[in-house]
Amino acid sequence: MSLYPRLDDLLELRHQAHTLGMPSHHLVNSTFAGLYASVFRGAGVNFEEVREYREGDDIRYMDWKVTARTNEPHLKVFREERERSVVLCVDRGPHMVFGTRGTFKTVQAARAAALIGWAASRLNDRVGGMAFGDPLAGLKHFRPARGRRALWQLLRTLTEPASERMASVDCLAGALQRATRGLPTGSLVFVIADLNREVRDLERILGNLMQRNSVVLMPVDDPADWEIPAMGSMSFSAGDGELIEIDTDDVGAQRAYRDAWQRRRDTLKAVAHRLNIILMPIRTDQEIHLSLIHSLEQRARSRAVYV
Repeated sequence: MSLYPRLDDLLELRHQAHTLGMPSHHLVNSTFAGLYASVFRGAGVNFEEVREYREGDDIRYMDWKVTARTNEPHLKVFREERERSVVLCVDRGPHMVFGTRGTFKTVQAARAAALIGWAASRLNDRVGGMAFGDPLAGLKHFRPARGRRALWQLLRTLTEPASERMASVDCLAGALQRATRGLPTGSLVFVIADLNREVRDLERILGNLMQRNSVVLMPVDDPADWEIPAMGSMSFSAGDGELIEIDTDDVGAQRAYRDAWQRRRDTLKAVAHRLNIILMPIRTDQEIHLSLIHSLEQRARSRAVYV
């Protein structure tokens, strides 16, 4: 497995972005519309026309009055009202250079950012991003802009090797504080990061960010985050460089390890629920394209309202 993605691979993902529900002609109820557009672009649309229902259309937009009057299914069609700023905040800390199944967190995070970025770009949204967590490179900020220049710069940054043999530095709070400055109201902020951490101290910052914007938290998970393999007595290096010896065969230690992860994840879910933040975990052992589609489908079903 490669530690970092190839730029060509991330650029190639633009051909898969349309299957996330991106209508190239901006119609919300086109055959390709639904997932991304209905979840993240569902608000702020203008009514355009009523037309006959076509296979693959989203039934949430059925016009029941016209359907009853004509005895044929008809659909309301809307056009997006305006463009939106989309910011992809991607974790590049040393803790992301980890993966036991499928791929590394660094690669999966970059793939997720690429798919979402290309999908938003198809809607003519302003796309930008932040790469944070590298102790030497620091935070790299690419302001949302029309076209694909900022997205291309972000993706190129995500393919570059990060600093090696450096202690892990938690830069997420600083990146979120930076994200709160200068964004136009109504921006959509994706935080793609290793969130296997204590997140209560982030609640205030996330709350400030949510006052004027929408936020999506995307924890990047590996199965070993909650299930430590039985490998006997092993030495692990903590983030501060301290060596810790763990008997991975001990059933009690395995249970404590799993329970600790579950407590952290339950806390993250509680914070997201209180702040009305969308939570979309991704895993290193799942194909990212199908994983995003599945998450968007679940989100669309949970908020399905007939109009």
